[in-house]
Amino acid sequence: MFNPSRDQARQFLFDTWRKRREGALLTPLEDLAAQLIERHPEFHDLLGEPERYQDKDYAPEHGATNPFLHLMMHLSIEEQISIGQPHGVRAHFERLTRRFGSEHDAQHRMMDCLGEMIWQAQRNGAAPDAAIYLTCLEKQ
Repeated sequence: MFNPSRDQARQFLFDTWRKRREGALLTPLEDLAAQLIERHPEFHDLLGEPERYQDKDYAPEHGATNPFLHLMMHLSIEEQISIGQPHGVRAHFERLTRRFGSEHDAQHRMMDCLGEMIWQAQRNGAAPDAAIYLTCLEKQ
């Protein structure tokens, strides 16, 4: 299971983007991450400067989007869809894709729900609850 630390996740994205730009061979996971990065040109410069951004904090209360969290949430959702877990997530993805006209926009809606589930787990000091995630997806 891919469960990196914050630094490892960031380094993975930096390395993946460097390899993509250099035309180096990528693993399947790196290739998927590179495709997601390509869909986010607003993150390209940042991912090209690991020494500047490796330790940067992104405070949501200041309205800052954390590009690393954003991309890793995309990867998580891609994995969920590919394995069909939690049960029903693939159907929600397909419905949201039809509704919003693109897989990328559907994933952004799913991200809101994934973030809600994670926030609830952190707030309650509990494990993430897929029921919270799926209930939120039903409302999208």
